[in-house]
Amino acid sequence: MATVSIPACTSALLLDIEGTTTPITFVKDVLFPYIKEHLEDYLSSHWEEDECKQDVHLLKKQIEEDMRQNRSCPVHTVDQTVHTDEEKAIREVVDNVLWQMAADRKSTALKQLQGHMWRAAYSSGRIKGEVYQDVIPSIKRWREKGLKVFIYSSGSVEAQKLLFGYSVEGDVLDLLDGHFDTTIGAKVESKSYQRIAERIGCPPEEITFLTDVTREAKAAEEAGANVVVVVRPGNMELTDDERAHYNLITSFSQLELSGA
Repeated sequence: MATVSIPACTSALLLDIEGTTTPITFVKDVLFPYIKEHLEDYLSSHWEEDECKQDVHLLKKQIEEDMRQNRSCPVHTVDQTVHTDEEKAIREVVDNVLWQMAADRKSTALKQLQGHMWRAAYSSGRIKGEVYQDVIPSIKRWREKGLKVFIYSSGSVEAQKLLFGYSVEGDVLDLLDGHFDTTIGAKVESKSYQRIAERIGCPPEEITFLTDVTREAKAAEEAGANVVVVVRPGNMELTDDERAHYNLITSFSQLELSGA
């Protein structure tokens, strides 16, 4: 197996999640189906709780905004199995959430409800965060060599902590020195990586960023960071030019620290 040496000046590794530490199918095949299968039961069980009320309130505001903007909304049909006002209200929320998911909407209201449902699923053991088998042993090895390890994902920091706090390898949050999401900036913008370097407290040249997305790799490179592109099953195919330009690995175990 070919190894890739990262610069000896590296003091921090910055890791993407989807397609890098975690199969790209995890969200599509595990997290989203969980919402669809358990949404109605979850709402029925938590309907009177303040957190759920806030989630529903946000969703209703989103519906009102969609109507003002003349966006299409789900059409409610008469359902003979719905008898009470609460059941009717729950069914309308379910219809809207499923419609938003089918349309691949990224509304704050939708993400908030999904996040609360996933939190309950992780903490009850119904879902475990998937990580590739090479990830945790490699992070431990890097830390033994004095490197710090950070996560940078488009998923919220809360969602990141759930994945690694309730992973198939157990709670591995202690192995991570910090988390960044898009509140620090988009992953395809070089300034985001400069801000991360400032937050970590080192120059960008001391950061090695691992990602499967070449647009992100390009942005990190422009900021001065070292980049390694991760090739995993199901990830987007790379062009010949991209393969020639970037250091590529199929496993974290291929990374070697120069001089270590």
